[in-house]
Amino acid sequence: MKLNEIAPMPGSAKAKRRVGRGIGSGKGKNTGTGVKGQKSRSGVAIKGFEGGQMPMYRRLPKRGFNNVFAKAYSEVNVGRIQQAVDAGKLDAKAAIDAAALVASGVVTKLEKDGVRLLGNGELKAKVEITVAGASKGAIAAVEKAGGKVHIEETKEASGKAGASKVAK
Repeated sequence: MKLNEIAPMPGSAKAKRRVGRGIGSGKGKNTGTGVKGQKSRSGVAIKGFEGGQMPMYRRLPKRGFNNVFAKAYSEVNVGRIQQAVDAGKLDAKAAIDAAALVASGVVTKLEKDGVRLLGNGELKAKVEITVAGASKGAIAAVEKAGGKVHIEETKEASGKAGASKVAK
């Protein structure tokens, strides 16, 4: 067998359609775009245009509100932290922060605004945890177990505080 004798299995390779190569190409004179008009030209995208009828996106009522200032947190329940401590993935004696939670697999995807601690579940281990935010129930659960919650100060919060000091 030689390199020039190698061929694909019969029926496995289909010849590409040669569009715009005349009547003999198999796609005819207009290459399947029809005759004249805007859509027969190249570079046409009429998204949402319904031939003059009121488009669907304008017929439907608008609902809801997207807050552009909303924070994107990775949420972790205290019960999940207890599971990780029991499994030996987190060390209860060491300080726990976002990096430790990601390394242990408690948080898979770290959102841009950090980790927020929520109070679902039960915590028995005495842990010292540093997070971007925490609910009142989560803080109460950690303190009940003898631990401590440290809330990281964000750049925005420190910047706003500094601006108000300058204004006075």
